[in-house]
Amino acid sequence: MSHTFALGIGGAAGQGVATPGDIFALILSRRGLHVNAYNAYQSIIRGGHTFLTIRTGVDKVENLGDGIDLLLPLNQDTMDRHLRLLKAGGACIYNADTIKPGAAADGVQLCALPVSTLADISRNKVAQNTLALGAALSMMGVGFQSLESVLKAQFGKKGEAVVNENAGIARAGYEYATANFKPFAKPLPMTEKRYAVLSGNAALAMGGAAAGVKFYAAYPMSPSTGVLHWMAAHGRKAGIMVRQVEDEIGVVNYTIGAAHAGVRSMCATSGGGFALMSEGLGLSAMAEIPIVVIDCQRAGPSTGVPTKTEQGDLWQMLGAAFGDYPRVIAAPLDIGDCFTLMPEIFNVTDKFQCPGIVLCDLLLSEGRLSVDPELLNFNPPIDRGEMITSNGDAHDEYLRYKITESGVSPRAIPGIPGFTHTVSSDEHDENGVLISDEYTNAGKRRAMMEKRMRKVQGIEAMVPPPVLEGPPDADVTLIGWGSTDGTIREARALLAEQGITANQLQVRWLVPLHGDEIVRILGKAKHTIIVENNFSGQFARYLRSETSFVPNGNIRKYDGEPFMPHHIAEAVREQLAGETTLSVPTHEVMV
Repeated sequence: MSHTFALGIGGAAGQGVATPGDIFALILSRRGLHVNAYNAYQSIIRGGHTFLTIRTGVDKVENLGDGIDLLLPLNQDTMDRHLRLLKAGGACIYNADTIKPGAAADGVQLCALPVSTLADISRNKVAQNTLALGAALSMMGVGFQSLESVLKAQFGKKGEAVVNENAGIARAGYEYATANFKPFAKPLPMTEKRYAVLSGNAALAMGGAAAGVKFYAAYPMSPSTGVLHWMAAHGRKAGIMVRQVEDEIGVVNYTIGAAHAGVRSMCATSGGGFALMSEGLGLSAMAEIPIVVIDCQRAGPSTGVPTKTEQGDLWQMLGAAFGDYPRVIAAPLDIGDCFTLMPEIFNVTDKFQCPGIVLCDLLLSEGRLSVDPELLNFNPPIDRGEMITSNGDAHDEYLRYKITESGVSPRAIPGIPGFTHTVSSDEHDENGVLISDEYTNAGKRRAMMEKRMRKVQGIEAMVPPPVLEGPPDADVTLIGWGSTDGTIREARALLAEQGITANQLQVRWLVPLHGDEIVRILGKAKHTIIVENNFSGQFARYLRSETSFVPNGNIRKYDGEPFMPHHIAEAVREQLAGETTLSVPTHEVMV
């Protein structure tokens, strides 16, 4: 990977960490650079600790990396926690009036800003933030005009006086740094590229809109609430009916009702809300009404840690609702894939008239990534499956649940003359008439169950299996799923520098699993290690239950923060050396 630059901004909730982060992200994207940002914060309105990391570079930045080049501590707590993340060549810009620096590594520049001298802090409580912003961009080799234009965009709605005040403070910081601080060895580059910077939640919502979603329901639950925010802001223009419902039981039933009426419908929640949707998911399966549910995972169980990430909901999704039924579960690999996946999973659920689950997590949902606009296809192929939307020619008696070789029955939109049918949560005959009140009907029940489950073969044929990435004869094969993709890829690069070759099998479609193909690939591996963000190794257990495959090792992280590349690389080295490390240390996590 080419050179990257990472900066960290930390402080207490309410100190204004987000605003300089937004400004940095905008400036970087305008310079044609890739951006990856993640905010580690607590479930608290004021106080606590917040730490925003932004990493940038000319090439795609797939994770937050292993350290930072620039630290902007807005309070003493941030200085004490994160100064150790800076290595030789790094710098820390801080308020000399209120913050005392600690012991820094050799080659780290400590840049004390005389805030009260440079700005009137009695008038502007966040003057230190703006001063630090100006100083940082000076040291990064960014012209002041770039900052000035972004400040106009950021504060323009507050009036010209506010814009001018902030621009003046930023210029004071910029000029002070130019005169007193040593600039970074490599100025921030610039390219002709232009990128969109999206959160995973925005990408999921936009992907749904591109897929033709016309109904969205939700109850606010972090970290999925951003999907609702996007829908509420843009739903009317996109022709999407948006409803905030009283609870997640109502949410899933609203979604099923809209889908039954004939439109593509989706909803989003987190693990606790999804638990309330389980019975509704069974209704979707029994009535063969396709819906898509997004689960943005956070650290559990129960309320858990609402603002921290985890891959802990896999078995909840696998066991959602009771009884056997066909379903589709997919985990996006990055924020761009949050967009791409939505039309794909809707095509599968519509074609096979079954529920679909998108298994995202907080790292992607609330993180931000630069995405090439050309990759955002707002006119993707749309396959609604066997839908009857008009009366058409003369036909035989309509059988909503007609037994077919594929298991898929023609689906009529309610209200079309000549296609009257019954839809219920009970088991039924081909015409929808319930069989639960009949004395014995083992044959009918078997036939209908077998019909539904025949869809599984078609779904498996429609969904691609995972593909091995990297040298086929590598020393170690790393297996991951969902959001660990980019971090594993960079860990492989670190291992290569240390003389260890690694390849990677990243699983995106969890159901169907394509177990035979996975076992075929892994059967050729020299050493296999599964990497996942949970305590119990949920994917390792799932893979074993489906295929009997057991890896040589596991790397698991469950402290609420995402993997950093060196966590994986170090654990791989230890395991190849014969040590039995199952989890990674937490003392170097950027929180």
